[in-house]
Amino acid sequence: MTAIALKMLFGERAKVAMLVSGICFATILMVQGLSLGLGILATSYATAVNLKAPIWVASPLIDQVVMNNQPLLDTDVYRVRSVEGVAWAARLFVGGAQVRVVDRGGVSQNVTLIGLDTQTLAGAPTEFIAGSLNDLRQTDAVIVDASAMARLSPDPAVPLKIGETFEMNDRRARIVGVVQTSAATHGQAGYVFTTYDRAVQYVPAQRKMTTYVLAAPMAVHTAAEVARRISDATGLNAFTSDGIRKSSARWFIRNSPVPFVIGLIVGIGFAVGTVISGQTFFTFILENTRHLGVLRAMGTQTRRLARMILLQAMVAGLIGYGLGVGIISLVIAVAPANSPLKVQLPVLMAVLVPVLGICAVAALLGIRRMARIEPAIVFRS
Repeated sequence: MTAIALKMLFGERAKVAMLVSGICFATILMVQGLSLGLGILATSYATAVNLKAPIWVASPLIDQVVMNNQPLLDTDVYRVRSVEGVAWAARLFVGGAQVRVVDRGGVSQNVTLIGLDTQTLAGAPTEFIAGSLNDLRQTDAVIVDASAMARLSPDPAVPLKIGETFEMNDRRARIVGVVQTSAATHGQAGYVFTTYDRAVQYVPAQRKMTTYVLAAPMAVHTAAEVARRISDATGLNAFTSDGIRKSSARWFIRNSPVPFVIGLIVGIGFAVGTVISGQTFFTFILENTRHLGVLRAMGTQTRRLARMILLQAMVAGLIGYGLGVGIISLVIAVAPANSPLKVQLPVLMAVLVPVLGICAVAALLGIRRMARIEPAIVFRS
């Protein structure tokens, strides 16, 4: 029966093409929507990914870290250091800054400014393209991520170079290193890294300048255990590196319209695929009524014919799914490197489930029609 089912399916090339096209289009929409959603969501905790620290300590006034900064007291770093199980603690500044490259036209660009602890440089990125972390101890030194090197130049084809200077808050900064960050920030602003003491001079002065405290547990303790101790002892919010990502993602989902937009895209894809595929497959069954009637007249059980129809729908659906994944993967492959579209295996598996659901709905419509076919139809003119 499998061979007969496939022969019937591919014998109707126009109907198969329409069925496959509907599922292909639905797959493209759903994969694109979910990939875009995950890509944008990842920007909400990009700073926590790019800076390496087991524990992040933030103000108790916020329920997440990366996108809702609330400065701490300068003395909070000493309170964290006094907690049992803390191996080290270092203050960190994170904020927005305006960069003006005077030698290249003086156009201002937004960046994310990171001020690392002046003594330890704790949390610094490790993947250097040029220069080294120790170069940050030079006068007016800053380290820039690769994306910002191109964005800060009026001509992206001619990015900034080591040794060039720019201004932040009318103060000179000299590029001494380039790093590759693994996650893009919201708005693709790019990063500028420097020491804490220098960073607070590159932005307007405030009474409290410590954004977060980074910490690490002693070898005999886990990060989660020490984070709980810090919260209990100081009243501050302490997150593990994994906890900060989850907290920031939850905050972003609750406070951003992006999940609604992504859900709308995925929902439209599912609806379009269901309507096109269901209608096409129902028409396919109608045009094969006499063939199905012959099989019923020969004594084929309704259950077996139902499995045959389900097989036809699933085969067409998987072909459409494969084509859709291939097309959207090709599009994303040629997209700019800073595109938030990222095809990941969980996305593909998540989309496969509704695609199979579309196939099941289409098969159900066909089965209902098949169940009403009378075997005597083969003897009618």
